[in-house]
Amino acid sequence: MKRSLQGHYLKTATAGESFNSFVPAPLPPRPAIDWTPALRSRFDAALVALGRLDAVTDLLPNAALLLYSFVRKEAVLSSMIEGTQSSLADLMLFELDEQPGVPLEDAREVSRYVAALEHGLQRLRGGFPLSLRLIREVHAVLIGDHGRGARLTPGEFRTSQVWIGGTRPGNAVFVPPPTNEIDECLRHFERFLHDLPETTSPLVKAALAHVQFETIHPFLDGNGRLGRLLIALQLSADGLLREPMLSLSLHFKEHRQTYYELLNAVRLTGDWEAWLEFFGDAVLASATQAATSARRLLELASTDGQRIAALGRAAASALAIHQALQRQPIATAASLTATTGLTPATVNKALVHLERLGVVAELTRKLRGRVFSYVRYAEILNEGMALPGRGL
Repeated sequence: MKRSLQGHYLKTATAGESFNSFVPAPLPPRPAIDWTPALRSRFDAALVALGRLDAVTDLLPNAALLLYSFVRKEAVLSSMIEGTQSSLADLMLFELDEQPGVPLEDAREVSRYVAALEHGLQRLRGGFPLSLRLIREVHAVLIGDHGRGARLTPGEFRTSQVWIGGTRPGNAVFVPPPTNEIDECLRHFERFLHDLPETTSPLVKAALAHVQFETIHPFLDGNGRLGRLLIALQLSADGLLREPMLSLSLHFKEHRQTYYELLNAVRLTGDWEAWLEFFGDAVLASATQAATSARRLLELASTDGQRIAALGRAAASALAIHQALQRQPIATAASLTATTGLTPATVNKALVHLERLGVVAELTRKLRGRVFSYVRYAEILNEGMALPGRGL
């Protein structure tokens, strides 16, 4: 289907330079999406995969154990797309007040992503609607109000021009709407999220809204991460996924060039169908992988639990450590003491047993502040996301 430009250009001038900025047309697309049998089949398969992933939470003895790591995996991957060099281990070490293997600001940035997602989900579960106000709240948490973040007006829509690629608007790859158009663009965007002027199915809405948000680029910084975070919030708000176990950022990272090209193609040629094909494939692949990983982690934990139970008198304390490591597979002896309520001596004895069984491995050689990993558990979580030359 041929469409015209999905919006219009405005001649804009700033700092003595004139350039064209792009103002997107309101959603839904016009003419309507051409739901070919192939495209419909992709979305049907994606919806089935999402349903299976959602059902996994019913099979878990304690979903919170897995969710802790799944949310952090998505945070790391989404931040990697923007160039952050923090790994999952770096984030967990940072949360333990241990020195990560990257600059602290990288670890802080990923940690703020986790906090932003958790804040948004908590507000939605409390009955607050997905709205511009909530998006501003989430952005404020994501960016932070100190250090580098304080200069980026956290929680406030931008009042100056931004651009993507290039050194200035005049040579940029893409220039989002000027500031005097943002309010109107966002008003239409919020109406679309609320199924106005017409109802849109949740998964399609998530796909379309992601592109529109990235095109409006309403903040000075954090638009890419917030745009991906918005997918999880919208799927939760519309009841399609109860827990944030979907990690689309892994697929986006692996196909980063295609991801950006398709976003731009929608703006320039109106090819929503190509974007929807990509998005449907991303959901199908990501949901299938997440469900498979969850089951593998559950099976591993069950098998290791049976081996630990055979320890006899030492089993009870070792099983408590084992459960704590399922929530946070990178931990210190001190953090395990705090989490389990066991004495330091009991924790250390239990760790000796778990090391002997091959369940955990010490990552450091320090007498104090030793760091341990639930090795095979961490390896499953880390699949597809290791930084070049680095492990978990």
